[in-house]
Amino acid sequence: MAISLLISILVTFLVIVLVLYLVNLLPIKGQAKQIVRIIVIIIGVLYLLRYLAVF
Repeated sequence: MAISLLISILVTFLVIVLVLYLVNLLPIKGQAKQIVRIIVIIIGVLYLLRYLAVF
């Protein structure tokens, strides 16, 4: 049970990092890119909290 939880958290973290990297490659202006990064980080933190049974 604990191993599957750790794997789920690790996969979620890697997906967040990958999405942030892909956002960095988008040809949009700095302000819009920063807003997208903040949204991705908030969604990622919510998913990580879900795995830790906070929600």
